[in-house]
Order: sequence, then structure tokens, then C-alpha cells
Amino acid sequence: MNRHHPANQFVQRTKTLLASVLITVSTVVPAQEQNTDQTPLPVALVNQLNKLSSGPHDGFRANHAKGVMVTGTFTPAASASSISRAPHFLHPVPVTVRFSNGTGVPTLPDASPKASPHGMAIRFDLGDGASTDIVSISASAFPVATPEDFLAMLTAVGASGTDAAKPTPIEKFLASHPAALKFVTTPRPAPESFATLPFYGINAFKFTNSKGESNFIRYRIVPAAGMHSLTDEASAKMSPNYLMEELPSRINIAPVSFTVFAQLANANDNIVDPTVSWSESNPLVQLGTITLTKAITDQVPEQRKILFNPVSLPDGIEPSADPILAIRFPTYAVSYGQRAQ
Repeated sequence: MNRHHPANQFVQRTKTLLASVLITVSTVVPAQEQNTDQTPLPVALVNQLNKLSSGPHDGFRANHAKGVMVTGTFTPAASASSISRAPHFLHPVPVTVRFSNGTGVPTLPDASPKASPHGMAIRFDLGDGASTDIVSISASAFPVATPEDFLAMLTAVGASGTDAAKPTPIEKFLASHPAALKFVTTPRPAPESFATLPFYGINAFKFTNSKGESNFIRYRIVPAAGMHSLTDEASAKMSPNYLMEELPSRINIAPVSFTVFAQLANANDNIVDPTVSWSESNPLVQLGTITLTKAITDQVPEQRKILFNPVSLPDGIEPSADPILAIRFPTYAVSYGQRAQ
């Protein structure tokens, strides 16, 4: 095969980017100090996620370990180019989408309350080896505003076993972090299908159109099939892998579609704090439609090798200064390094 083929160029570019991130992470402190308080934050986050899931689990992500991957097409809406000049808002492009359960437990039953929020990661193939990704969850806000608080929350969970003194570390954390308390106490019934879940990009991005006009936005992804969940009684009867099995079966019968919107920030909206949901009165601009038509055949190796990067962005899209957004790819890269070994 031609070594300059776009697919090879993309693989090489991904490997180079990953190597750069991993080198940066591994050289922040000497190897013998990696288990001290000076451990690089992305490494510490992955270590704690692994601890909570009794991992690491060979070949699986430290978080959102269990998933199913499908492919299809993104067709932009006419309104998309009015707010961003990004290339995938100008013409249809192929997409690869991974739906997932929360936690790093690869055998977690799909109907478990711990499986929610679920994830939807989308890769847009821009051609010539280029791509851009959206990483979203089935919740409109995040429990904490900084990576440091996320690590503190995960650590508190790990220290709050059945023998922990009351109030437990996680009870203390939630008492002092109202956004996290709201996040963990919000009811999230098991979905009928990944195809009946809405997803939200909790991090803001700056969109700029061909006229140089800019807006900060968050993604909202709405299922064409509507939003449907299971009752507790129905949920208790579902098989452990019902979500992973149902989506490919559904796609074999008919395509599964989602509409992608950009929710525009108002002047007073916080664009760097993902714990704050923007008002439902904020304008929505339709970006396009994702139409999923095929489940990937070799799920295990394909899921193992794909590395989503929400800050690999084309012209017309820029990251906000949200610290949770900034930590995502370095943390994903550490997890990728583990499962790729």
C-alpha cells in the first residue's frame, strides 16, 4: 500500500501526536516519583479511574470501557455554514461513532445506574487523513469544573468503602460541591436504546464563519427516534448487553439518525465551567444530521485502536479555555497508551 495514502497519513499523524503527549506526561517527573503527589494529573486521573474499576482491564479504556461502534454519514444543514466555516459544515462526510457506558468496568450491565451518563464520541472524516471529533455525554453538565476537583472526587469515592467513617470522604466532597451533588442525585433511567438518548457536549467551543463572525457554542445531539427510557421494572429484566446488541440490530433494519445542534452562548453565559448548564432559551442552530447505517464488524480491535481527540479542530472551530476540555486528550492518551500495550 502507498505509504502516502490518506489512511496511512492519519495513522502516522495520530501516532506522532500521541507520542508527543505521552512523552510530555512521562517526563514531567522522574519515573521513581510517579506514585507521589507530583504524579502528572492525566496519569493520576487514569490511575484513580483504574482503581475504581479494579483495573486496568487489558485492551479497555479507563472510563467508558464498554461500548459499540458504528459508521455512517454526517450531512450538514444549510444553517451550519452561517456560524462556522469548518469543512464538514460545507458538504457530507463519513462518520464513525462510538456509544458507551460510563465507568471503566467492561462487564458492567447496560441497565446499571452506574452506566449513566452514557457517551457518544463522533469522528468526522475530513479527507486526506484529517479528522475532527465531538465527545459528548447523556447529561447536560459535568459534576466538577476543574481536573483537580475531578481527581478529588474520584479519590473520595475510592476512600468511601463500607468501613469508612461517617461522614465519608465522598459525602464531605458532595456537601462542599453542590454541582457534583446535583449530578449524582439526578435520576437517569436506563434508555430503551442508544438511539433514544440525547447527548450533550458539555464543553464550549468558539465557532467562526467565513465573515469572521464568532460565537461560543455547545453541542446538542438529539435522536430522531425520540427520547425513550425504561421503567425500573423493565430495566431489571434487560440482558446485561442489551444496549450493545440492540443498536446493531436496529441499524440492520433501518438507519439510525441524530440531529446535531449548536447551542449559542448568551453574553452572560459561563463558557469555561461545564458544571453550569446554559438556559433552554438559548438559540439552537442546526448543524446537520448523523445517519448511522452500519455496525463495525471487528468491534474489539477497532474500539481498542481509535483515540478520540476533542481538541483536534479544523479552521472555523477553536477550543474554549475550559480546563476540563484541556485535560481530556492528555488523559485519553494515557489510557490509550495502557490499552495499546
